[in-house]
Amino acid sequence: MPAVVRGGRRQSSKQPAQRSAAPKGGRGRAPRNAPATPGKMAAIGRLDLSPRAVVISLMAGVVVLAGVLATGARAERIGASIGHGIDGMAVGMGLKLEKVFIEGESAEATAAIQRAVQLNADQAMTSIDLDAVRERVEQVGWVKSARVVRLLPNTLIVHVTEHDRLAIWQAGGRNMVIDSHGQVIRGADAGRYPNLPLVVGKGAEQAAAEVLPLIAQRPRLMARLEALVRVDERRWDLRLKDGSLIQLPATEQDAALIQLDALDQRERLLELGFARIDLRTPSEVAVRPSAGDA
Repeated sequence: MPAVVRGGRRQSSKQPAQRSAAPKGGRGRAPRNAPATPGKMAAIGRLDLSPRAVVISLMAGVVVLAGVLATGARAERIGASIGHGIDGMAVGMGLKLEKVFIEGESAEATAAIQRAVQLNADQAMTSIDLDAVRERVEQVGWVKSARVVRLLPNTLIVHVTEHDRLAIWQAGGRNMVIDSHGQVIRGADAGRYPNLPLVVGKGAEQAAAEVLPLIAQRPRLMARLEALVRVDERRWDLRLKDGSLIQLPATEQDAALIQLDALDQRERLLELGFARIDLRTPSEVAVRPSAGDA
């Protein structure tokens, strides 16, 4: 810790300085090798150590240090040495990492986020690069965004916002968890989400966010849904658990589902079963009964 200057001004000698007589033969010139005059000593004793002067001196020192640190590898070593000194002082003052709290994470993502933090216990709080920690955490597949806060004297808080889990996307023989933007969540085990709807086919991951809310508004249909299959990257086929098929149009899907609602309320069609319902033509609904009803 820097020394504290107490008082403000040094006191000069109590006795007034005696002016020595000039030597004969000269115009007041001091003899060679003469000691400094008491007047000069008094001037030195009256150095300005006021708070303003101290602040100005410190600022000048910072400017000089910044210039030195900009001069290359040697300056980097000097800066590192100073940084280590500051960190050591911080640890000595009790400013060392003891607790890391992670907020907003799911149980499945916790371990990966903890590994990404990469901090050591008892390291100086001043040595923690908050931006670097945030960037590492945001590299975890689960994490959409992160915020890191240093809470002195000994705590770091990492708040994460994870990607939402919209559906399971099946493509190329693989099942992947996707969010509402169609992004695959790296590291997510699709087997742990049996209740998420299944979307199948090329382009299904990008189009799922548009149709799934419409299906979710219809609990009777949602409860019977097995998968949504993307056809020609244009429209959807809804495959139900009993093997039935509902063909939706490429546009105005909500209007087609309203037609289906009306038919189901009138005929209880979802309970009775059918082979196929074709809703691709806006002006008509074509229903093909199941083989047992033919």
